[in-house]
Amino acid sequence: MKWRKAPDELKATLDLAMRGIDAEKRMMFGFPVYFINANMFIGLFEDRLFIRLSEELREATERRTGALKHLEPMPGRPMKDYVVLPESLYSKEKEFRALISAAADHMRSLPAKVKKVRPIKAGPQKTDPKK
Repeated sequence: MKWRKAPDELKATLDLAMRGIDAEKRMMFGFPVYFINANMFIGLFEDRLFIRLSEELREATERRTGALKHLEPMPGRPMKDYVVLPESLYSKEKEFRALISAAADHMRSLPAKVKKVRPIKAGPQKTDPKK
């Protein structure tokens, strides 16, 4: 599956909105994404801007905009905690910054994500032919 590149204008919108927010910027699948407490917080996927909101904030934003959809990078596999924001919301700088600030506060309240340690698979055991 080939993904579309994120528009430069959307990248600039996200970077500008994230100024002053203590978050770690990384690239995932070629798209900019920000993390707080090692938890993915906000980012881009193709031409969509997504964010992780608390349930209360998600419901309030849905009532206000009526336009939230779950992020679904793979068809039929929605990411339940992440919603795609409509352009009408992120194009209003003051409203968008307030939403990011409230969402960042929620992210800071969550426990830091701990990286899973995967056991090393042992290869086939060699037997000693002398025994």
